[in-house]
Amino acid sequence: MMDKDTYRAMFCNPNWDYKTLEAADEVIGRIGSEYLKLKTYPNQIEIVTSEQMLDAYALTGLPTSYPHWKFGKDFVLNQNNYTKGRMGLSYEMVINSNPCISYNMENNSTCMMLLVIAHACQGHNAFFANNYMFLDWTSADSIVDYMVFARDFIMKCEEEYGEEEVEHVLDAAHALMHHGVDKYKKPSKLSAKEENERLKQLTHVRRENYDEIWRTLPTAPNLPETPGNGEEKKFPKEPEENILYFIEKYAPSLPSWKREIIRIVRKVSQYFFPQGATKVMNEGFATFTHYHIINKLFDEGYVNDGFMLEFLKNHSGVLYQPEYNSKYYSGLNPYTLGYNIFTDIKRICQEPTAEDKLWFPNLVGKDWLEQVHYVMENFRDDSFILQYLSPKVIRDMKLFTIVDDEQEDAYEIGAIHNERGYRKVREQLSTQYDRSYHVPNIQVTKVDLHKTSKLHLTHYVQKDRRLDAESAQETLTHIRYLWGFPVELHSKNKLGINESTFEVK
Repeated sequence: MMDKDTYRAMFCNPNWDYKTLEAADEVIGRIGSEYLKLKTYPNQIEIVTSEQMLDAYALTGLPTSYPHWKFGKDFVLNQNNYTKGRMGLSYEMVINSNPCISYNMENNSTCMMLLVIAHACQGHNAFFANNYMFLDWTSADSIVDYMVFARDFIMKCEEEYGEEEVEHVLDAAHALMHHGVDKYKKPSKLSAKEENERLKQLTHVRRENYDEIWRTLPTAPNLPETPGNGEEKKFPKEPEENILYFIEKYAPSLPSWKREIIRIVRKVSQYFFPQGATKVMNEGFATFTHYHIINKLFDEGYVNDGFMLEFLKNHSGVLYQPEYNSKYYSGLNPYTLGYNIFTDIKRICQEPTAEDKLWFPNLVGKDWLEQVHYVMENFRDDSFILQYLSPKVIRDMKLFTIVDDEQEDAYEIGAIHNERGYRKVREQLSTQYDRSYHVPNIQVTKVDLHKTSKLHLTHYVQKDRRLDAESAQETLTHIRYLWGFPVELHSKNKLGINESTFEVK
């Protein structure tokens, strides 16, 4: 253990070394644990070059993945934009794994290194380790090993069946990734060891039961048997929301290796499901965490005024929110929105106003740290905003709603800063972060078991968001390729009336 003067000399030197990073991880980890009561996975800090960071971008943060042309395309596009100055790179990237892997850019200053260690290694890490979405829907202990398994399996398929055929399967499965997620049923945990054992058992069973005569018989569909009395049996008994799962299990003539690839894509899609549902909370909590930890470092004498000036400049850049009429505006900054709400929860607990007592009576006078932890652990973006976006944050961020009616020539202001307006802003903003607002609700409702093996899908229109005809037709083409038989999609409104039909024969 070094004295504070030694730590200060290391942390306030703009040029870092690995000893500095080790000391920073030690001190920041202690403050995170003791001051903010954070429970985290062990940290694995990787120092990367710009090219390695671009590679991580292409693989959506995972340290390894299976081969696919889209990953290479994304890498080349990002590399060209970066070298021509059209885009910058993140100071860090963090992975939901155990240990928690964070990539830090090698050209970060010492101040920025401490900031991203506090942000990623404490904030994001604690969020991954405690938020219910990640605990219930992902497997941090085994994702890296599982991706190694996925890479090896798909590369073997390329050797045996050809790269082009494997690419077709991956293209179709990737097009359906958003429809390969269990939103209400907890998925089984990822395990590369169990997956390998399962494949070995399947291979063993096929070898034991192999007889040359079976090659002369037609392939039987992998569908349930129908009653012999001529009665029409409904299949599936209940609508199935996970289209990739249904195809994997019941596609009549799909080879087993293609089923395994679909299963891999489905598992990866499930792994990323919580990240899309908690972007505002995750970034907001990490920013809230790094702000408190760095200020605690200053209070305890680990850093000086010069360090804090650089930190505040970088922190302000993270929270920069362009005005709605700025050419740089591209929506609400998730860092800003999440950070403002978490900070406001702390303020309401400590210094409530009369307005706060009316809107948030359950927060008034409570321990702010307990409340922040409770919110971090038990909400996702839409419920977080609907429950905790306060009138003060709405006023501070100058939020309002507009009505965009295609029948009218001009926009209309739908909600302003009054009692009714606050609630409307909160409800509409919450809706925008609801997954169903962006991903259509499409379910498998029927398969023609007796005649055509046609797959029937039903789209339920929600929040007046209808399907784009061209995209729907293209997606059905991918489903038709995987299913192997005709596919039909009916789009129904709230009254159950069919509004449009799409079909691929």
